[in-house]
Amino acid sequence: MANRNPNFGGIFESGGRLCASEEETQALGRAFAEEVPADTTLSLEGPLGAGKTCFVRGLAVGLGLDPAMVSSPTFTLVHEYPGGRIPLVHFDFYRLDSENELTGLGFEDYLQSPAIRAIEWGDKFPGALPPQTWRIRFSIESGSRKIRGTR
Repeated sequence: MANRNPNFGGIFESGGRLCASEEETQALGRAFAEEVPADTTLSLEGPLGAGKTCFVRGLAVGLGLDPAMVSSPTFTLVHEYPGGRIPLVHFDFYRLDSENELTGLGFEDYLQSPAIRAIEWGDKFPGALPPQTWRIRFSIESGSRKIRGTR
């Protein structure tokens, strides 16, 4: 894998990937999880309802986890999904007001653990994210979700 530059379903191409349904968004998350290395941080960015949590459900499937366990961590702020090929940790920064609140979540500890870290609204505190964070941007265009990625 070290010499491969996976395409991850086209999200890293200039135009990104258009998903017309939740199933397509989840399938894209699954494909991503099947290729992504352990110890990866994902910043999931975009408006409410653009598919961030749906994408994380797909990540869960690709990691060998039950997607029914995945829910938006808006009120709990962090969900841990152990097991599978790689543990999945799902954050939501939406309700946080300052980067200082990340300390109370144990965010630094999570960054040291071997896991896939999916952070909804990660763009709120970009300075807290590791330098190699993958930015996955979600938008809604003509009733479909457009998903683009950068590293």
